[in-house]
Amino acid sequence: MSGQNAVREFTAQMSVRAGRWRLYVVLLNTTEQWPEHRFGHSVPTFMDRTDALSVLGFAPVPGAEWEWTEDSETPDDPASPMVLIAAIRVCSWSGVSV
Repeated sequence: MSGQNAVREFTAQMSVRAGRWRLYVVLLNTTEQWPEHRFGHSVPTFMDRTDALSVLGFAPVPGAEWEWTEDSETPDDPASPMVLIAAIRVCSWSGVSV
């Protein structure tokens, strides 16, 4: 397919720290600042997340779903508070090509 640019996929992640949610797009192997959106204290709805991605210039890859993982704030400490992390594959419609 000469002359056509492949759509570049990225991972968007969402996590909560100090009671506030933030959504960011991971741009590996670059010095670019990762696009980020901060939410309030309530868990962002699906539409809140989709709208925030759109503002950042990204959209979920067709068929992609949010995947939720839990981690601990302090590795190897079973008493450590849990941290929720969500991730979804996205593509840029704003020209991000790093």
